[in-house]
Amino acid sequence: MSTLIDGIRKSRFVVFGRAGMDMFADPPGTKAEHAQSFRADLGGSSANICAGLCKLGAHSALVTSVSNDCVGRFCTNRLNHYGVDTQYLRVLDGEYRVSLAVYESTMEDFQNCIYRNNAVDFQVTPQDVDRVDYGAYGALITAGTVFAAEPSRGATFRAFENARAAGLPVIFDIDYRPYSWPSPEVAAEVLSRAGAESDLIVGNDEEFGFMAGGLDKGLDKARELAAQPGRIVIYKMGQEGAMTFADGQEIRTGVFPVTAVKPNGAGDSFMAGLLAALAEGRALRDAVLRGSACAAIVVSQPGCAPAMPTTAELEQFLATHPGPTSV
Repeated sequence: MSTLIDGIRKSRFVVFGRAGMDMFADPPGTKAEHAQSFRADLGGSSANICAGLCKLGAHSALVTSVSNDCVGRFCTNRLNHYGVDTQYLRVLDGEYRVSLAVYESTMEDFQNCIYRNNAVDFQVTPQDVDRVDYGAYGALITAGTVFAAEPSRGATFRAFENARAAGLPVIFDIDYRPYSWPSPEVAAEVLSRAGAESDLIVGNDEEFGFMAGGLDKGLDKARELAAQPGRIVIYKMGQEGAMTFADGQEIRTGVFPVTAVKPNGAGDSFMAGLLAALAEGRALRDAVLRGSACAAIVVSQPGCAPAMPTTAELEQFLATHPGPTSV
């Protein structure tokens, strides 16, 4: 585990995955089909993690492709706005498009309509990942969506090899999105391979259950993965908190109750908060709790990237909010 933690403490992360545009109905509480106006900002799981890390004082660089159009430029500009390093973005001509998510800030029958036709982020190539200066970073992060199609699947596994050669640990957010995959069988096989090649794995109970072939087998799958020396596995259970497995220990942590206005963005913010806390030298239990606090903050506000807390906002939340719940 020391290699993993030492890498994270460099507080410099190279992140693989998608950037997208989020459009969310305004004002909060408005159903998307009845909205007369929408707010727009950065979206996409990996881009959100990057923005969250930067807002918490870490350095992040995103490796992805964006479309050569106004939406691609919008995403690039918003990444720059949040302080994300965009030197590894490749701009593609043609019919490939940045993903678009249209959603609402209401928990009642929440809708998130995602447009992923000809998704440009799947066009990341081995040449793209070979351009990265891995020695400039302390750890590699990826979200599972990159593995759903080629060429980004093979390219990201190649990035894993490059990271290993450079001595970087691999951090994997399972992030299973069924609509992106050709079949559940392919997804289970590929995501299991990615988990086996990673040093820190984060997922929810459904995602681990999916990898294991049944929801009731997810916890056993997490424990099995955690049996690898030096690996950390975090098994999230929604309102039930999380279980963290590391060095033979099982750490139970609760959540910070809030009035949620939407469910999405929580996992991305959890990852950013967790890694930023570990980078600051905090203990693993404390880091998980800070990640949980970040998740609570994001679901209580509209948007994803704009709702990610700064360090000052996170400290203010922790100082004034009850929690975490006992487990």
